[in-house]
Amino acid sequence: MLSEWINYVWRDVLAWSLVLLHTFIIISVSLRVIMKRREIGISLSWLAIIYALPFAGVGFYFLFGELNLGKKRAQRATHMFSPFKLAIETFREKQAARALEVSDTAKPMHDLIEGLLGMPSIAGNHLTLLDTTDTILLELIEQVNQAKQSCMMEFYIWHLGGFSDQLADALCTAAKRGVDCKLLLDSVGSREFFDSELPDELRQSGVQLVEVLKSGPLRMFFQRQDLRMHRKLVCIDERVAYTGSMNIVDPRFFKQDAGLGEWIDVMVRVQGPAVALITSLLQWDWEMETGERLLTPFGTQDTLHGGCGDRVQLIPSGPFPGGDCIHQLLLTCVYQAKHSLVLTTPYFVPDDSLHKALQAAAHRGVQVKIVLPALNDSLMVKYAASAFYDELLAAGVEIYKFHGGLLHTKSIVVDEVVALVGTVNLDRRSFWLNFEVTMLVDDAEFAGRVLNLQLQYMLASEKLTLNQWRQRSRIRRFWENVFYLFSPIL
Repeated sequence: MLSEWINYVWRDVLAWSLVLLHTFIIISVSLRVIMKRREIGISLSWLAIIYALPFAGVGFYFLFGELNLGKKRAQRATHMFSPFKLAIETFREKQAARALEVSDTAKPMHDLIEGLLGMPSIAGNHLTLLDTTDTILLELIEQVNQAKQSCMMEFYIWHLGGFSDQLADALCTAAKRGVDCKLLLDSVGSREFFDSELPDELRQSGVQLVEVLKSGPLRMFFQRQDLRMHRKLVCIDERVAYTGSMNIVDPRFFKQDAGLGEWIDVMVRVQGPAVALITSLLQWDWEMETGERLLTPFGTQDTLHGGCGDRVQLIPSGPFPGGDCIHQLLLTCVYQAKHSLVLTTPYFVPDDSLHKALQAAAHRGVQVKIVLPALNDSLMVKYAASAFYDELLAAGVEIYKFHGGLLHTKSIVVDEVVALVGTVNLDRRSFWLNFEVTMLVDDAEFAGRVLNLQLQYMLASEKLTLNQWRQRSRIRRFWENVFYLFSPIL
């Protein structure tokens, strides 16, 4: 009897100890969430997960709930900030000597970014919009084959097959002939690439390959695992650069079993002084990941030729102080629009402020058009996005579902005179978690080319109507509302 009583007491003590421990952990982590003072929806979503999932919810929060870049990377980012800021300021002073007239539409956006990041608008550029994947990949292969001094690239995904393999061969050949080739690839996005034999082949040829934001079971305790390098940047010989939505992916070989069709992307070829800023961003990312300083005085080549070409402002964002600048920029451009606003994105999970801004723009008479892919490779995003349609359609926003493949182009045109092209999706992950880049182009001719492409997307799309949308099934509505609850942390 005594032993049974002792066992009973021991089990009782153990049970209460676990309860008290769990209560202590829940209260401590809850206070931590509250003191972070993030967006209310995000904080409430995490509190719900922490309370709903004993112990596991706390684990999920520490893995994915805070912006932890890792100690060494954060130290490098802090150490390198001052010299890069000085270089940008020096470059801006050189450019200030040239007359730069920012349009009335672009001025609030320009002033916001210059105030937040110190990034100037640069005139005298020549921009070319490349809107087919074959054209983009073939041109990159040709540029690498012609490279004489340096070739630097950064992408989220490198997928094997087709023209991607030809680009890898071109990099190997360039490195063997003495070109300084550097390649930054995201660890998660390019997982299949790093599991293949190609990384060894590139390194043996002399290509300096870096796996960015490495992930793994042990690393999850030291850095947040879903912070990703989502930028797409190329710079050849500091004379020509590229940015846009496309990864190193030949659509004929990428996700063919998903039933989504080929991915539809754009890139912009940049020639002129803005190449120096793109180069500096690549150098920043290289140093943040490796600790090796590459920063050189801007404009050492003929990139400061000036002129009256396209006005460009480069806007990097990410999990760093001031890194939410693209979210602020998007709100500014929506509220600044007077006549028309056209947006294309593959992933649409806006926060409340952007959702309300789009409705407000439509209510005041702005023609707001959003073009999205009819099919999506993320089930959660598909349903979470759908939860926003009813209010947008009721406000007069036009929503188009593209049927020509997975529309991956991220673009915005404001009043037909200002264009934003880059890597940013209209979702919270792009706003606050990923390292992204957007290029603001203050030029009506270039904006017209982007708008023409957007109109082509619309011609291959089905326009949703409010009556049609409200006829969807109750089951569909249920899943939309379920995933809507998690939209703050998607």
